[in-house]
Amino acid sequence: MKDPTVRGVVHLIEETKTFGQKGFRKRLVVLEQSKGTFTNFIPVEFVKDGCDAVDELAMGDEIEVTYRLSGRRWQRDAASEAKYFLSAEGISFQRLSGSGRPSDGPDDAIDIHDDFAQAGNDDVPF
Repeated sequence: MKDPTVRGVVHLIEETKTFGQKGFRKRLVVLEQSKGTFTNFIPVEFVKDGCDAVDELAMGDEIEVTYRLSGRRWQRDAASEAKYFLSAEGISFQRLSGSGRPSDGPDDAIDIHDDFAQAGNDDVPF
């Protein structure tokens, strides 16, 4: 099954945040969608190496993000109420317009989990 996508204009790009002793990294990008009478703001999280790929984006870029949903359960202790959280984790993105340079189309997509995209010609990942 194909991963879902969402389109929007980059409204906010946060700085990368690091958590825990292992140095888990996360970076939030908020997309803005005009839906006629209201505006929809969609937070998308990029993690690990995806944080660095976000450097390619600029405020005002129109992008399409391929994402996967991630859900978590949190409970302070056995007596407290469990809470559930949902987030959209960005897998890849494609710039549709913006940044003063036109999109090259589908080949312009940046897959943040593709080892081949991260490796140079002489730096094959196997």
